[in-house]
Amino acid sequence: MITSRLIHPQILGALAGAGHGSTVLITDGHYPARTAVGPNAKTVHLNLEAGVPTVPDVLCLILESIPVEKITMIRPAPDAIPSQVQDEVVETIAGMVTADFVDRFAFYTVARSPDLALCIVTGDVRRFANVLLTVGVLGSTPRWRPETGAPTR
Repeated sequence: MITSRLIHPQILGALAGAGHGSTVLITDGHYPARTAVGPNAKTVHLNLEAGVPTVPDVLCLILESIPVEKITMIRPAPDAIPSQVQDEVVETIAGMVTADFVDRFAFYTVARSPDLALCIVTGDVRRFANVLLTVGVLGSTPRWRPETGAPTR
């Protein structure tokens, strides 16, 4: 029996099969998940309605389950409205890893890589709410502590 908060069988299975250097994509409801994911990725649609669940909601559960060594997000255009969801992600990962920002098409290229193990589509409808996680190594990558919202080794 699973004792973590994350109990979704397909997500757990895909995470169990991912190794160091594999990637996990958490997307907003606008992401082209049918055409912009790698050939080895398992896609799980959690988008029940607009706004449910959000990318940060899913991110916290994933951070409890795997070590993450890198996070990549899409760099908004200079004239774009600041992204609240990206601020939430940066706040969530503070002290664990830093966020790298790349342009949209570079992000899509990385997401289409054969290294992508899992794509989770959320109901988040905010712009730039796509997060690519690179799986780290147990013991050398800070882990998320849900009870404090802080990383630990």
